[in-house]
Amino acid sequence: MKLRLMLWVLGVLLKRALRRKPAFRERLGELKRLDWGIGTEDLAIARHYRMSPRGIETGSGLPVDLDLELRFEDADSAIRVLRKPTQKAFLDGMMAGRVRLVGDARDLDRLQGLLKHL
Repeated sequence: MKLRLMLWVLGVLLKRALRRKPAFRERLGELKRLDWGIGTEDLAIARHYRMSPRGIETGSGLPVDLDLELRFEDADSAIRVLRKPTQKAFLDGMMAGRVRLVGDARDLDRLQGLLKHL
């Protein structure tokens, strides 16, 4: 339940940043579009975000056409990493097998650059 709420709140924060933060809008304008999602490996908890300069849409589940997916071993692993989403935390999680990246690693760098403006 806690992870579900965190992912929903992330969507609210993204939409708020698009409205209120010029640096976020500018960075998203450079990217044009980024579709990404977060979920557990068994997809019991999953949420996707479709971001463009015109708006941000969120929804449950992970569609197959996403640019980037972050899959976590379980909800507890996801909460631990997402509370302090540093590059080191992601790398440590990947090395330990708790985090799996589906997609291009460059998209993860772009996403991290965007999220620092939240």
